Amino acid sequence: MVVSGPSGVGKGAIVARVRALVPDLRVSVSATTRPPRPGEVHGRQYWFVDPAEFKAMIDSGGFLEWADVFGRRYGTPREQVERELDAGNDVVLEVNLDGARQVRSATDAAHLIFIKPPSMAELERRLRMRATESEDQIRRRLATATEELAAEPEFDETVLNDDLEMAAKEVASAIARLRGTGGSPLP
Repeated sequence: MVVSGPSGVGKGAIVARVRALVPDLRVSVSATTRPPRPGEVHGRQYWFVDPAEFKAMIDSGGFLEWADVFGRRYGTPREQVERELDAGNDVVLEVNLDGARQVRSATDAAHLIFIKPPSMAELERRLRMRATESEDQIRRRLATATEELAAEPEFDETVLNDDLEMAAKEVASAIARLRGTGGSPLP
């Protein structure tokens, strides 16, 4: 399953809550060239790698998807996801729009969920509450969010994140539904 949406929409918070609701769900850990934010741990939130290592992974086909995002690179290590899938585990990927599109083009088996904010004003409030970006970065993220919101029809379903607990329950329900029908939420 792929969870995507604009920066600041709450993808990470939703996926964290879904993990509590679906304990056997595996969450892919992305690699990034950005520095860790306070409290982030290498291998837990992200694999923090230098640009040369990231490029080497691109060149060797080591990513299921990857993208340049606001001057940094992010990607899903292929080996990690394939290992989980081979073990029979369901995996959720939390990625940006470009990443979701790459996964969709790589496999028809992926189920894509778009996380939508209640409004642009609320999205801006959430970005500012994070207090991790400059004013210029926030403006760029909001401009990109407008474009990303237009991509909603490309997804299999949409979850409105106006209530975190409800949004997490909707994603967990999608996983249960896919498992119950013999379909796979896997990428």
